[in-house]
Amino acid sequence: MRYGVVYPQTEIGPDPGAVRAYAEAAEGLGYDHLVAFDHVLGADVANRPDWSGPYTREHLFHEPMVLFGYLAAVTQRLELVTGILILPQRQTALVAKQAAEIDVLSGGRLRLGVAVGWNAVEFEALGEDFHNRGRRIEEQVAVLRALLSQEVVNFEGKWHRITAAGLNPLPVQRPVPIWFGGGRTENVVRRIAALGDGWFPQVRPDEAGAQALEQFRQLVRGAGRDPASIGIQTSVRLGTGQAALAEAVQQTQAWEAMGASHISVNTMGSGFQSVDEHIAAIHGFRDELDF
Repeated sequence: MRYGVVYPQTEIGPDPGAVRAYAEAAEGLGYDHLVAFDHVLGADVANRPDWSGPYTREHLFHEPMVLFGYLAAVTQRLELVTGILILPQRQTALVAKQAAEIDVLSGGRLRLGVAVGWNAVEFEALGEDFHNRGRRIEEQVAVLRALLSQEVVNFEGKWHRITAAGLNPLPVQRPVPIWFGGGRTENVVRRIAALGDGWFPQVRPDEAGAQALEQFRQLVRGAGRDPASIGIQTSVRLGTGQAALAEAVQQTQAWEAMGASHISVNTMGSGFQSVDEHIAAIHGFRDELDF
């Protein structure tokens, strides 16, 4: 199993020195990947009494593709993972261009995690249709894979038309791996099983989670694919104190037994007050597991 970190961007702040310090520390500690979340706009909830989303305008989010351009220059080995990029609220060809550029500048270290998203406020502001995002993402992935692997692309779809055009430079990885988040409905899980290079499941390391993974693997087989070729990335939350550390380690071991290929430790929302405290937490987790 490969170990990574969730970049705690809602708590580290905008200081580029702190951004660099955290990424360099994670790489120096031996972590394999760094995951960054994606939110373009935060909603002002003052006049939204029914708001139920986990993030608002009060939460700081670095734009992940720009962030990874910076981290490509200050790290040498760390895989850079969008976890996840809200693909249907973005122009597909522009995402492909950004992905190719990050992959080139990082020497082939991008993993592109995508999903349909939940925040209608962002879709409205970005001029995209919130209601057909599930259908559009399938075509978007086909467009991405074509643009990220072929010098010249011709594509005619419902939402995309490309006539004899291509990216330059193309990425180092051909293809760039495309993973999917989400999976709360069977239709979404079927889509991921058919199209994804990997999955970020939203389940726990328990009996229900094990059943969900087995059902996913059955769907992968039904799509004519080998489940062993599809990655599974999960996460564990790491809080303060030894009890929280012991629980995170126990959950990690449970995920490994369930066949997860990647795991990320998440220190956001745990009460850490500085980048140094976040770094100390992932240091302790690494030492406990000795990877």
